[in-house]
Amino acid sequence: MSNEERNPEILEAEVNETQVEQPEKKHFFRSNKKIIALCLAGCLLSTGLGFAGGYLAVSLTSPSNDSSKSVLYQSVIQTKADGSEATNMSIPDVAATVKESVVEIVTSTVKTSTFLQQYVASGAGSGVIISSDGTIITNNHVIEGATSITVRLSDGTEYDAEVIGSDSQTDVAVIKINASNLKPAVFGDSSNLVVGQSVVAVGNPLGELGGSVTEGIISALDRSITISGQTMTLLQTTAAINPGNSGGGLFNTNGELIGIVNAKSSGSDVEGIGFAIPVNIAKEVAEQLISNGKVEGRLTLGISYVEISNVQTAMSYGVNTLGLLVAEVSEGSNAERAGFMKGDLIIAADEEQISSSAELKAKLQSHVPGNTMTFKVIRDKHYIDLSVVLE
Repeated sequence: MSNEERNPEILEAEVNETQVEQPEKKHFFRSNKKIIALCLAGCLLSTGLGFAGGYLAVSLTSPSNDSSKSVLYQSVIQTKADGSEATNMSIPDVAATVKESVVEIVTSTVKTSTFLQQYVASGAGSGVIISSDGTIITNNHVIEGATSITVRLSDGTEYDAEVIGSDSQTDVAVIKINASNLKPAVFGDSSNLVVGQSVVAVGNPLGELGGSVTEGIISALDRSITISGQTMTLLQTTAAINPGNSGGGLFNTNGELIGIVNAKSSGSDVEGIGFAIPVNIAKEVAEQLISNGKVEGRLTLGISYVEISNVQTAMSYGVNTLGLLVAEVSEGSNAERAGFMKGDLIIAADEEQISSSAELKAKLQSHVPGNTMTFKVIRDKHYIDLSVVLE
């Protein structure tokens, strides 16, 4: 048995190349008849109680306008297609209940060939509607680098989408289409999941089989998986996952969204091992992306860079060493104060050689804000040492 067979690689599920205040009415009852006063008091009491009851009902059932609250509001009760309450449904009922909440995503990305020729590559994935006005959650790797994103609803209607925000660390992204009256998924609680419970995955496998439904169970909780150098804590499931399922929904038998599908395990002897981002994590990230366009509280260097990880990329950027080529330094950032400049090629961090984004992220995760991180860069054929206080 080959090493590849013994150690199946965890792969991202990518696609082959896509009061009112009422005016006070003053009634002057000059009669001394007590019955009139009593009637008036009774009417006022009934009206007041009715108003208070209505206000209380609205307060309990409507989303709060307090900006400190969750920006995603969902009904706490899922319903079937016929409007009845959904609890412990059959697989067909789950599929019918959630099908309108899952969408297909097609992307176009400009890439560079080995011979430095640019071409447009198409990709595909899935997404889940999380608000009736067209907000959709998917995977970062589904839309990363895309120059155009098209969303196709379950009825075949297509829309252009814009990126609201994305986070590579959790592989979560939020996109938006200009639509209304859509059916959002109802969020479940992934902290209540148990190993062995039934789940249903809905997505767009192979980029051309939108609305496909597969069933399985939760195989494991809190599984630590490394994908493209990024370690994530995921749910493991036996529901069949294929390229194109990325960004799709994993639902429980109440039709509640409990995970965002993002990866599968690949290998000649591997079958029935898929992974999903727990919905509690995905929802928290999505809320921050919607509110801020990014996840706050993360360490940042204040630079953007291009990964020079192979000879072809190095040639296209005119460098002869692998590393991270600084494309931009944020004005006023600690990186700027430390002396970073556009065009610097980062070759080492904390005295260890690096040549990939994953290696740099791993280094960052070992620090906390206020720590000093050292770098070695190449600038104009000279080696330069820089120290950055992390923000």
